[in-house]
Amino acid sequence: MKQIKSQIIQNKLRNKFIKSRVKMVGPETIFFSEDTKIGKNVVIEPYVVIGPKVKIGNNVKINSFSHLENCKIENKVIIGPYTRIRPGTVLKEGSRVGNFVEIKKSTIGKKSKVSHLSYIGDSDLGKSVNIGAGTITCNYDGIIKSKTKIKNNVFIGSNSSLVAPVTINESSIVGAGSVITKNVKKKSLVFTRALETEVKNYKRKKK
Repeated sequence: MKQIKSQIIQNKLRNKFIKSRVKMVGPETIFFSEDTKIGKNVVIEPYVVIGPKVKIGNNVKINSFSHLENCKIENKVIIGPYTRIRPGTVLKEGSRVGNFVEIKKSTIGKKSKVSHLSYIGDSDLGKSVNIGAGTITCNYDGIIKSKTKIKNNVFIGSNSSLVAPVTINESSIVGAGSVITKNVKKKSLVFTRALETEVKNYKRKKK
């Protein structure tokens, strides 16, 4: 009975959003909450789950296999595929969150990009920030959760770890593969990387 009731509710919600001109590809695979709010010219691809307390603006595209809950999506945002947007997140106008990205309790600034394979938690990102693949914010030390602040026009190289609390100031660059534990000044290049060692004509030991 519960399953039948759930199906009836979902069909009503789908029809409601179809009538309000939400473009859905495979609507039978898309799940809404009763308090979902969606603006104009929104496209939702198959296998998307929208949990409670989600507000979506205008001209938004949500790609397949994405999960959203308790978040605000402003205008002209692109999400997914395979994106998880967790509670307390705000995606500002023109931002982009791509495949295999998890965002938790964070603000992603205007025109900022977290394109792939990243975790951003308890963070504030400014405008036009680029987060490279494999970047994580290390926000939890087992006792407390701390903030990461990334200011405008910052570029974070791939496979970087930002250990909170930490602030990356305006127009700075973090080199790929870095572990950042101290605040970074404006217009700086910062990287932490071990020297590469090459042993020529190396022979492996035989068993």
